[in-house]
Amino acid sequence: MWFGYGSPAGVRDVGTVLALAERADRDGLDHVSVSDHPYVADLLDGYATIGVLLGRTTRLSAFVNVTNLPLRPAPMLARTATSLAALSGGRFVLGLGAGGAWDKITTMAVPELRPPAAVEAFEEAMQLVRGLSDGGRPQPTKHYPIGKLQPAAVAAPLIWTGSNGPKSLAATGRQADGWIPGHAADWLSERYRWSRPIIDEAALSVGRKPTDVATIYNFPGELTSSPVRRTRGDDGMWIGGSSEQWIEELTGAFLEHGAGGFTLFPRGSEPFDVQLARWSNEVVPAIRAAISQ
Repeated sequence: MWFGYGSPAGVRDVGTVLALAERADRDGLDHVSVSDHPYVADLLDGYATIGVLLGRTTRLSAFVNVTNLPLRPAPMLARTATSLAALSGGRFVLGLGAGGAWDKITTMAVPELRPPAAVEAFEEAMQLVRGLSDGGRPQPTKHYPIGKLQPAAVAAPLIWTGSNGPKSLAATGRQADGWIPGHAADWLSERYRWSRPIIDEAALSVGRKPTDVATIYNFPGELTSSPVRRTRGDDGMWIGGSSEQWIEELTGAFLEHGAGGFTLFPRGSEPFDVQLARWSNEVVPAIRAAISQ
């Protein structure tokens, strides 16, 4: 079970970003995630941010949700991954995506890849990260024709992907350790219902088990001080509710739908730090207790 939160990322939010991570670390959360939109001037760089957060905490894992692969070539990303893992004592998770928003990506002098090529590079990147980690054997690939490189003496990080299309979902099933459903989809959504079987079938095709790929949900919603009448909207999406309502919903997700974890993105009028405190001190401990029984 993984429980974490999505951090603010504005360049003017540095004090809040640091304070929230330190509090989450003290309160026993598992991870913090940050976004990766380096073409936006007012956002902190994702990898610079998690490097600082890992240095300011002792047990909290961190990942970029998700890495914009076209802007971070896989051989260099692999070296970054093993370095962060070594510096943090293994608390780095590699969040990875094939790349979206090409109209913005190309403003940073990166040539656009058509979808089939982007997915090929995405799968090759996962193979290369493992190849450049302890016990790996890095090999040149179509998109990364590397020279003679040695793997770092650091275990490969967990890889969680943000995959949406059928081909990238299949790559996730063959290579990844976790899947983050896009568009805040959850286990009741149509997107999940057609996506997860693709991952499972691809995993089986290479001798893996579907359970080798955990589902880690990006989960927006408001943690309110009192119960609400409706916890889901007309579109079926989770809105939020009291701690008790969150506990009931997410415990069911673990026990009945095989959820692997949740990254909270607080929404609504309640302050971010207040909602994060309820998540850390009320919701998460109760779910952990319920699951362990």
